[in-house]
Amino acid sequence: MSENYYQHHVFFCCNQREDGRESCNDHGAQKLRDYCKDRVKKLGLTGVGRARVNQAGCLDRCQLGPVLVVYPEGVWYRYESEGDIDEIISEHLQQGRVVARLRV
Repeated sequence: MSENYYQHHVFFCCNQREDGRESCNDHGAQKLRDYCKDRVKKLGLTGVGRARVNQAGCLDRCQLGPVLVVYPEGVWYRYESEGDIDEIISEHLQQGRVVARLRV
């Protein structure tokens, strides 16, 4: 097995700040994380050596949000729609290509 347990580990900031500052969850982060997790599973991309989609607490970039980060590459994305998520899955997770237009 490779050095990394997962080929891609996707973390969605789903933070909801209590102090009124902008949060990723203000922009539908949880709903789109659920969508991504479901799509990755339906496409058969999950499991050891493949991809894992997780919810994270605050990633401290909410002002750019909603944001997600893909490891091990450490590529940050801002997304707005299911279409953006589909593009990240297709291009980054399946083809290994960074989606420049969504990169933070």
